[in-house]
Amino acid sequence: MYLSKLKLKNFRNYKNLILNLSPGVNIFIGDNAQGKTNILESIYVLALTKSPRFGADNNLIYYGFEEGNVFGVLKNSKKMNELSVALSKNNKKVSVNGKNVSKISDYIFNMKVIMFGPEDLDIIKGSPQDRRNFMNIQISQLYAPYVHYLNEYNKILKNRNEYLKMLNLNQYADIRYLEILDEKLIDRAVLIYKYRNEYFNFIASKIGPIFKKIVGEDCLNIKLENNLDLLTYEENEIRSQFLKKLQTNRKKEILQGTTLYGPHRDDFCFFLGENNMKIFASQGQQRMAIICFKLIEIELFNEILHTTPILLLDDIFSELDVKKRNQLVRYLPNNVQVIITTTDLKNISKNLIEKGRVFIVKNGNVEEKAG
Repeated sequence: MYLSKLKLKNFRNYKNLILNLSPGVNIFIGDNAQGKTNILESIYVLALTKSPRFGADNNLIYYGFEEGNVFGVLKNSKKMNELSVALSKNNKKVSVNGKNVSKISDYIFNMKVIMFGPEDLDIIKGSPQDRRNFMNIQISQLYAPYVHYLNEYNKILKNRNEYLKMLNLNQYADIRYLEILDEKLIDRAVLIYKYRNEYFNFIASKIGPIFKKIVGEDCLNIKLENNLDLLTYEENEIRSQFLKKLQTNRKKEILQGTTLYGPHRDDFCFFLGENNMKIFASQGQQRMAIICFKLIEIELFNEILHTTPILLLDDIFSELDVKKRNQLVRYLPNNVQVIITTTDLKNISKNLIEKGRVFIVKNGNVEEKAG
């Protein structure tokens, strides 16, 4: 899978931009604040309809305009698809080969991306909500039904929270309706946990060895953490523990007007030995843990979907010493499209430069480097 053409109209600092991309390595070089990251962001938006930058979706359109568009031609060994994300102040419309797709959840399974960037540290240092958002996006790219189950869960959760508030105000309200909502919530939770458990089991089985090879340190692990006190992620265990939590804490939830237990409260943590990396690791260790995490995701895409995602590398090489850069490059598959930004070609391995096309970015203009 690779993106052969990218067209931007009124996106960020680009009024009109057309790029023909290599199926291999593409390097965008320029000073800071020239528009390099905006190109990566547009590719991410084309795949997932939202910005990788938290809270940035309201500012995607070129200042002074009401609408923008990201268009791309996606190719793989079997077919070619034309993807489009039309942006307006209050809406997004997506299409595949000129046909509108009514549900975003149906659209986002067309194109796979993994992005490495400076904001990745938030995966470890940020809030549980940040990590859940990241987790849901990544799993949604791998398993088509996951988005559907998650959306259903969130709708039931919203109804349940509203009913809890009503029960708090009206002690004579029918508790049986809450029990019906409980059953529906648990049904969706079982399905959500199935995919989350599979995803994290695969990552956990690989992340220690790859971290040791690149960084030289032992004992990196990652754990999915829930508040249901689950011993396993077997269906019967999830059902019984979730129901027990809801029944035991019913008065507290009615008083607070919110659902206190379930996958919407999940978190995941990186551990170096027994130590939580959010507290005990250096920024360099945290960065490398996340890079290793995402390298393993490439394997996961291959194993589950038999395809390779497009890799977006936003100036990550400048943060690494030469040894770690070379180790990272060795782990990049030869058959994957890589799109890199950098302020200096000295940060990029000669091997990548020789295999790739280099583009100069300056003041929102992009030109391919001759020779």
